[in-house]
Amino acid sequence: MVTSHYFYGLGRRKSAVAQVRLFPGGNGTIVVNGKPLQELFSLPSLQLTVLQPFQATETVGRFNAMVKVKGGGVHGWADAIRHGVARALLAADENLRPALRKNGLLTRDPRVKERKKYGLKRARKAPQYTKR
Repeated sequence: MVTSHYFYGLGRRKSAVAQVRLFPGGNGTIVVNGKPLQELFSLPSLQLTVLQPFQATETVGRFNAMVKVKGGGVHGWADAIRHGVARALLAADENLRPALRKNGLLTRDPRVKERKKYGLKRARKAPQYTKR
């Protein structure tokens, strides 16, 4: 993949950040952090999550994807890549917006881990109450 022309999308989920580059005219190869998709995501559900934008827009096999992702864990990675791929597809073709929007792929999931509060064991868990 020495092609210089690509479409870029940045995806985020929890603390994971994915930088996605889509190269048109490919065979559908997805490389994440230098490894193939199937090697990095062993769970089939995570692989389907990453491929969801391609399936929603019927562009499976039309793009090769190179992805750099950091922060968080594999579930956050998968959702961040999905968000980045959707944005990159939108950069490639603006006519795909309705299909991506309908499947909720352009909306960033704002849920993040809540901070720990003082006097508590975790964000909301309080120490056990003892009456006597």
